Amino acid sequence: MTHRFDTAAPGGQAAPRILAEAHELVGAAARVFGRDEYARTLLADCEFRLREPLRVALAGSIKAGKSTLLNALVGQAVAPTDATECTRVVTWYRDGATPTVTAHAADGSRANVIVRRGSGAHGLTFDLSALSWDAYGPREVDHLEVGWPSAALAQTTIIDTPGTSSLSREVSLRTARLLTPAGAEGGRSAISAPGADAVVYLLRRLDATDVSFLEQIGAGAGGAGPLGVIGVVSRADEIGAGRIDALHSARDVAARFAGELERTGLCQAVIPVAGLLAFAASTLRQPEFAAFEALSTVPAEDLGIALLSADRFARADIALPVAPELRAQLADRFGLFGIRMATMLIRLGVRDSSSLAAELAARSGIEELRSVLEIQFGQRAEELKAHSALSTLNRILSAYPGTEADRLLPRVRARLADVHGFTELRLLGRLRTDELPLPPPVLADLHRILGGTGVAPHLRLGLPAEADPNTLRTAAFTAVRTWRARAAHPLADQSTATACRAAARSAEGVLSELPR
Repeated sequence: MTHRFDTAAPGGQAAPRILAEAHELVGAAARVFGRDEYARTLLADCEFRLREPLRVALAGSIKAGKSTLLNALVGQAVAPTDATECTRVVTWYRDGATPTVTAHAADGSRANVIVRRGSGAHGLTFDLSALSWDAYGPREVDHLEVGWPSAALAQTTIIDTPGTSSLSREVSLRTARLLTPAGAEGGRSAISAPGADAVVYLLRRLDATDVSFLEQIGAGAGGAGPLGVIGVVSRADEIGAGRIDALHSARDVAARFAGELERTGLCQAVIPVAGLLAFAASTLRQPEFAAFEALSTVPAEDLGIALLSADRFARADIALPVAPELRAQLADRFGLFGIRMATMLIRLGVRDSSSLAAELAARSGIEELRSVLEIQFGQRAEELKAHSALSTLNRILSAYPGTEADRLLPRVRARLADVHGFTELRLLGRLRTDELPLPPPVLADLHRILGGTGVAPHLRLGLPAEADPNTLRTAAFTAVRTWRARAAHPLADQSTATACRAAARSAEGVLSELPR
């Protein structure tokens, strides 16, 4: 079973236009800095990332479940989940014709990495103990690059980062350097580009370390870091101690985290996800389904006693109609919550493995996360990539005052300030933070017209997918007039008027996309 969250550009001309403008400005800068090798290298990276898939980084504290979530999103065991040396370095996962893992040193040297197949939920292990560097001897690994044939990775490059709360300061700094680009304050040679266009930040609890790091992402290099940040309450099944209602408890926690983060605008959404269950559901095997069927025949009270702990569940002296070895495997892959959920669903009428896999995936939270990623990142991929490139270009040009760069800098800054897609993303991130004095239905309309539920015209206008062009045009004209009137209302404060003007511009954009 394969999964993906699309990053194809939505219909309309805005996203292709900003991408074309970014290409043109990067090209103009490359002609200005034809003889500056360092600037040329940075500009070549800008040009490359405009052409490659969107980059999404997974970040969070140690043992937050980043690698497990990555496997769930891809639908394959591509990332090691056991605590090995490879979890201490940044690892890039890209689409590739054949599975390959390559270690990269800071000086550009490369070495092939031996991949070992693990057991249970651990999947793969990358062996960094015997790297074959060139004749100059061993080097420290700067990052790993994994090539893997995958529909999801063909659309999105996913970057797995070390824990932000590692006991090793250098390990934590690797993630910080990737997501918080340096500006020109430390000199031209200190300029760096953001490694990711968007971030999925995993939270097990909301502490000062998480808040501080999210603030760094938003404030790095004058706000030039990744434009989109989604929070995930990871390992959500553990919040309720693996009980059948664990996801309900996790949703309460996610709502509390969201309230904390929305007050500061640090995340655009917070979603609870049981990553272990999500990945196990995507790779459910027929023997496992048969085992769940057998376990569902056990009286609920007896099964509940056996599921008091994973060790107890796998004990040979516990009388259950499934072999102890297979029980241990189920506990390793699905967790106690997953076993309880699977047996309950079968008792309620699920009759085959594909139906069970779909039900478990839906209850894990992974489908909700995919939907949010598609709306916030996938449908705005071109704008997010353009923002990363233009932000880097702004820092490069700022480091060369008194040169031809002065001519390009105002155009770049104008693009960063005026691109409406950027404005929408920032507003969506602040919408629940800013206490706008608007009725809830109007706030819901504002969220929708800004693209909060999707960027397709009918979604922005709250109409069915089959709405005809005339209906769409009439609704768009009405939306333009309505939001202009709200922006001009004499009692509207500055924040409300700004948001309403942005909504009117979004409605105008919808109108411009519709056929005449």
